[in-house]
Amino acid sequence: MHYNNAIPIKSSNMPDNKDNLKDFEKSLQSLEKIVSHMESGELGLEESLAQFENGIKLARTCQDTLANAELRVEQLIEKNGLQQTVPFEDLDED
Repeated sequence: MHYNNAIPIKSSNMPDNKDNLKDFEKSLQSLEKIVSHMESGELGLEESLAQFENGIKLARTCQDTLANAELRVEQLIEKNGLQQTVPFEDLDED
């Protein structure tokens, strides 16, 4: 699986990687809070819609970050001449 349309990966610079990880974790925590708050049933319709919209944005951010991480792993594997990659979905079938 190749992500030709993925966001370009920055150089493997430690501060950027740490910042990306912090941003991902922060986004994931925010998403979890939104889901919890919405499941509580305490929000009105307008607030629920606003939270849902924010949750969608956070989910997309997390998905993009994960896709870039997967692409980077694939690039590192190819660069180092390791065996071909196996999608995570195929590992469950063994």
